[in-house]
Amino acid sequence: MRNLAEHPTVRKVKALESEPPGERTSVLDTEWLRQACLEAGADDVGFVRLDRPELAGEREGILSALPGTRTLVAFVVRMNPPSIQSPARSVANLEFHHATDETNEVSRRIVQVLTSRGARAMAPASGFPMEMDRYPGRSWVVAHKPVAVAAGLGQMGLHRNVIHPRFGNFILLGTVLTDAEVSAEGQPIDYNPCLDCKLCVAACPVGAISPEGHFNFSACYTHNYREFMGGFADWTAQLASGRGTEEYGRRFSDSETASMWQSLAFGPSYKAAYCMAVCPAGEDVIGPFLRERKKFLDAVVRPLQDKPEPVYVVPGSDAEEIVAKRFPAKTVRRVGQSRRPTSVIGFIRSLPLVFQPGRAKDVEACFHFRFHGAEQAEATVEIRRGKLTVKQGLHGDADVRVTADAGTWLGFLRREKRLGWAVLRRRIRIEGRTALMRTFARCFRG
Repeated sequence: MRNLAEHPTVRKVKALESEPPGERTSVLDTEWLRQACLEAGADDVGFVRLDRPELAGEREGILSALPGTRTLVAFVVRMNPPSIQSPARSVANLEFHHATDETNEVSRRIVQVLTSRGARAMAPASGFPMEMDRYPGRSWVVAHKPVAVAAGLGQMGLHRNVIHPRFGNFILLGTVLTDAEVSAEGQPIDYNPCLDCKLCVAACPVGAISPEGHFNFSACYTHNYREFMGGFADWTAQLASGRGTEEYGRRFSDSETASMWQSLAFGPSYKAAYCMAVCPAGEDVIGPFLRERKKFLDAVVRPLQDKPEPVYVVPGSDAEEIVAKRFPAKTVRRVGQSRRPTSVIGFIRSLPLVFQPGRAKDVEACFHFRFHGAEQAEATVEIRRGKLTVKQGLHGDADVRVTADAGTWLGFLRREKRLGWAVLRRRIRIEGRTALMRTFARCFRG
C-alpha cells in the first residue's frame, strides 16, 4: 500500500494545518453569524447551546446525528398568510411545500457558511420526519419547536404551533447543528404572543384543541395527516384486505383515490391546518382581527368551518362525535387506527397520544400492566374523570391487572391475534374487574 504521508493531498492538508488558523475560530461572533443567516434567506434567527436544560430531551438524538454538537442555529422562514387561509387546500399545500423547500435550502446555505469557517455543521430536514426506519417511534433528528422557543423565536400557542412575535404562526422552522460555539445565545421571549382567542378551537374540524388546553393528538394525526405515514399505512392495509374493485369503491370515493395519488405524485397534502390559518397573533398579521373582528371571522374562519369536505376519524373517538355536532357541512369518514406500536414501551408511551377525554369523563379506574418475554416492562394507567396518568412501575391498588407476553400483546394490538385465543393459552391474563377492559379500549382511539 502506498505511504499516505507521501500522497500529495495528505501533504497539502498537513501544510495547511501547520499554518496559523486565520479565519477559523472556536467562538463565532453572534452578530456576524446572525447577519450571515439572514443573508442566507432566514427571516429571523436565534442561537442556543445544546446543554441548555430545556433541550435535555433533544440531546441524545442530536449527538447521534452530529457528535460534538455544541450549538443549535434556529431560524424561521415566513409563509404567505392568505395562501394558508385559503379554503382551497391546494393553495395552502402549495405554500407549505414551497416554504419547506425554501427552509431546507436556507439550512444548506447556513451549513456552507459554518463550514467555510472551519466548523462542522449539518441540517436535518425541516418539518417532515424522514427517519422512517424508526417509525412509529421518534422519526426526526431534532424537534424544531422547543429549539425555536429556547432560542427566543416565539412561544407555543394553544394550538401547539410556535407563534413568532412579529410573523405569528405563519412560519416554518429550521435548525442547523454545529460544533462551533457562539459569543452569545438567545433566551425565550418573556411573553406569549398567543391571544387565547380560541379561534383555533373553533376552526379545528376534529376538535383536537380543547379550550382548557388538552390536545387530542390522535384526532389531528388521523385527519390532518391522512395522506402521511399512518394514514397511508391504513389505506394500504385496506387495499390489501379488499376483495376487488366493488369493495374498494364502497370504501373510497374517486376523489379520495385521486387525492392519495396527488400526495404520492406531488407531495403529502395536509387536510386542514386550520388552526394555523385562523390564528391572528403576531404584529404583522393581527391588524385585520383588531380592526374588525366580525369581518375577520366571516372572511377567514367561517369559510373553513362551512367547507363541505370529508373528515377522517377513528370510529368511537371524540372526533367522530365533534364532527357530527359542530360541522354539519362536513362528512364523517371512518378509517382504521393509524398508530400501531411495535414495542410495549411504544404502547405505553402512545397512551397519552390516543387518549379520548370525552369518552373517559365518567371513568374511575386503575390498570396495572406487566409485560414479559421479548420485552419486560411494568406500567400503571389511571383514568380519573377525563384525566389520564401513566407511570412506570406498579403503583396503588389496581382495578384490573394485565399480565402479558410482549409479542402476543403487540399482535393483539395489530389485530393479528385474537384476545380470546391469547387468554385461553394464558399468553395474556386479565384479573380483577375484567369488564373494565372494554372501558379501557373505549378511552384510547387512534
